[in-house]
Amino acid sequence: MNTFKLFNLALRFLLELCMLAAVGYWGFKTQSGWVLKILFGIGLPLLIAILWGTFLSPKATHPLHGASFLTLELFLFSSGALALFAAGESTLGWIYTIAVIVNKTLLTILR
Repeated sequence: MNTFKLFNLALRFLLELCMLAAVGYWGFKTQSGWVLKILFGIGLPLLIAILWGTFLSPKATHPLHGASFLTLELFLFSSGALALFAAGESTLGWIYTIAVIVNKTLLTILR
């Protein structure tokens, strides 16, 4: 495996972690009560991690393929971008969005 492909896979993992952090940040920043902060700030990223691990990860227990894989992947990565925009972090939202698009494009080309 060449160095560039390995770097792109590492970026992919970093973007997955950023997705969870962005959703958690949104949950804690935009919700008013502590119950909602915990529900959206911890519960929603946990749900996303479970979905990712179950259906999208390389060692998924129920791996998706084709259109269903791409649809769930798009939905989950979009949740990170939308969370950043909704939390008022539009610059980070754009950086994250562009990084995800470039990463996915390179993953598709390098396969």
